[in-house]
Amino acid sequence: MLEELRAALGLLGCLTGADVPEAARSDTSRCGRHLPLALLRPATVEEVSAAMAICHRHGVPVVPQGGMTGLAGGANPGPEAVALSLSRLNGVEEIDREAMARVVRAGTVLEAAQKAAEAEGLLLPVDLGARGSCQIGGNIATNAGGVRVLHDGMTRDNLLGLDVVLADGTVLSQLTRVVKNNTGYDLRHLFAGSEGTLGVITRAVIRLRPLPLPRGTALVALPDFAAVLRLLAMARARLPGLSAFEAMWRDYFGFNQAQLGLKLFPEPPPFAVILEAEEGEALETLLATAMDEGILTDALLAQSLTEARRFWEVREGHIMDAVLPGLINLDVSLTTGRLDAFAGACRQALLGRFPGAHVSFYGHVADSNLHIAVALPGGGTEAEVHGVDAVTYGVVRDFGGSISAEHGIGTLKRDWLGHSRSPAELAAMRAIKAALDPKGILNPGKVLPPE
Repeated sequence: MLEELRAALGLLGCLTGADVPEAARSDTSRCGRHLPLALLRPATVEEVSAAMAICHRHGVPVVPQGGMTGLAGGANPGPEAVALSLSRLNGVEEIDREAMARVVRAGTVLEAAQKAAEAEGLLLPVDLGARGSCQIGGNIATNAGGVRVLHDGMTRDNLLGLDVVLADGTVLSQLTRVVKNNTGYDLRHLFAGSEGTLGVITRAVIRLRPLPLPRGTALVALPDFAAVLRLLAMARARLPGLSAFEAMWRDYFGFNQAQLGLKLFPEPPPFAVILEAEEGEALETLLATAMDEGILTDALLAQSLTEARRFWEVREGHIMDAVLPGLINLDVSLTTGRLDAFAGACRQALLGRFPGAHVSFYGHVADSNLHIAVALPGGGTEAEVHGVDAVTYGVVRDFGGSISAEHGIGTLKRDWLGHSRSPAELAAMRAIKAALDPKGILNPGKVLPPE
């Protein structure tokens, strides 16, 4: 098999032995244990097709890999699998200004695609913190979310067409640029969010938008979650260009502010919210009205990009990885009105099981998405980390929520998928997997729990 792969892909396209880099072992979850049997690096759609046909004929598992920024173990290979990196299949192919669409190869880094759109005076609306290393194919395969889903939607909402290579090497190509395409089963949405278990995404048509007007950014303090919901309703009604509404509970905001050496408010408020909107003057008027009505206790309106970046630095919380060894990042979704009740129940359950743990909450409240930061004393063992999952996802199930809002399932959430999906839904998913990948070679062991 390796001889056939080398012949099809060349020496640069098929790395084995000591030539396989450590980076192929694990995504950002750091839970990968094995280097792949080989790292395939096809440079064209035809090479991806050839590689899949060879692996399918030999019955060898294939694990697609993008920028390796995932947090669910979805790109981690087993020792008998080959990893298929899309990094050489990169670049922006063309732009259709009339259709407001762009054809992008799967290995293109998101930030590069964004800059290419900006050079044309347009916006590629998918955006997330890992923009400098994540890849378009991985964004689609995981249906990545990000900080502006409120305004622009998830990745699948900005997807017009796809090229996908199936397990046996068959190429499904529909690089359509039309918004309305009501011609039967919509296969693009089947592959978006499938995490490489149904096919290898090779090219995509991404919807573009006009560049936004200069955005205004504010950081506000609120006394309780009821005030957060009142502010959200007001912002939705009065700010058509509202692009972000990010909430931080006191424990999260206070911790990150202190670690960054900042004191944005005299004392950490019960809730801090970042609002971002294209209507700067309207945002300022909104803040004044909310202050008069007692919804806010304090407000800061960024006077520069530097000040806005400072607000976002607290929200993004990258400092936590440096100061809290073994930080566990959990990503769930619940009805917006129940987010605070869930946070209280989840905090109580986690601290009851792990006294002395750091537990804090933040997230995209307008998108019903909550992130949970957990750090166990001493970093925690693998069994303890699994216990954090069990406790948290048990509370999610009790609240009727989703165990994954935007991070995907991979291996780390696979065993809990039944908390959010019914047996009938799981059976339908397995039927789709069996139809498209009858040998089960595409990213085996990911997403679907064992029967």
